[in-house]
Amino acid sequence: MNNGMNHAPEYVQQLEAAAKFIEQHDDFLVVSHIQPDGDAASSTYATGWILSQLGKSFTMINEGAMPSKFSFLSGSGQIVNYSQGTPNRVFRAIISVDCADFSRMGKISTLFDEQVQLLNIDHHPTNDRFGTCHLIKDDAAATVQILYDLAMHMMLTPDLAFADCIYTGLLTDTGGFRYSSTTPEVMQIGATLLKLGVQGSDIAEQVLERLTYAQTVLLQKALSTLAFAHDRKLAWIAVSLADLESTGATSEDLDGLVNYPRNIEGVEVGMLFKEKTPGVIKVSLRSAGKVDVAQIAQSLGGGGHVRASGCTVHGTLEEAVASMVQEVGKTL
Repeated sequence: MNNGMNHAPEYVQQLEAAAKFIEQHDDFLVVSHIQPDGDAASSTYATGWILSQLGKSFTMINEGAMPSKFSFLSGSGQIVNYSQGTPNRVFRAIISVDCADFSRMGKISTLFDEQVQLLNIDHHPTNDRFGTCHLIKDDAAATVQILYDLAMHMMLTPDLAFADCIYTGLLTDTGGFRYSSTTPEVMQIGATLLKLGVQGSDIAEQVLERLTYAQTVLLQKALSTLAFAHDRKLAWIAVSLADLESTGATSEDLDGLVNYPRNIEGVEVGMLFKEKTPGVIKVSLRSAGKVDVAQIAQSLGGGGHVRASGCTVHGTLEEAVASMVQEVGKTL
């Protein structure tokens, strides 16, 4: 099946190399990044679908739990949660999806054989080309877009289960088809998936609109911390461990919070500070367009996209805020 897209020769070569990698190996371990989002979850399941279509054996695993709002996707019942017990073995053939660098896989790398062969499939511009085979398209809207291209390249016929995965990853990583990454190609793929029976409005309701009670109470607490700097071009909110405990919220409930400071009129960069453990603060950065937050995040050991990136800072919440306000101020 041809998707009608004309791809650059270099990308076609990468697709061919990835297809060859999959054909030559078996007994795969499929892994996405820690604290998976919609693209990571969808990419994991889409990769599982591709492997199952080819009659390959595989194990899908993540360091923690997949967000429950993606449990409607086919393959979600097969995912292994590393934190609840690991396979007592190692794997030689690995496919990593949506991971910008090796460390993003977390503790899963302890399951890699010494002679590991790793296929790195990703769309982050900050990807450092780890692994033995690369399928990286940094202008793709989501990693699922690359997996769609790979499935088409391998002449696989998409069904509704696969279509749901691809659509969900595209929907979440483009902010509901609102971000600048929503190209004609993305919309063309989306239209093809809808023709296959994807219920777009149902998926949007499930993964973008619906709020849990814990999420709503956490949002209330987070907005009470809203602060500004640099002539209100920088805005941020913070979530402490105490906030998470008092609301009963999980890291899944933090999804989308960073957009509240970013969406304020006049704000160029919005930030969300999340206390992961005492002394370890995860910072999410979002740009309104003028500032390259990937560059800021990368300079602090993180990475991501020009308009959406993240990094980890050590210290108290107050210290993390002070250092990031100074760091982003250099760019503003």
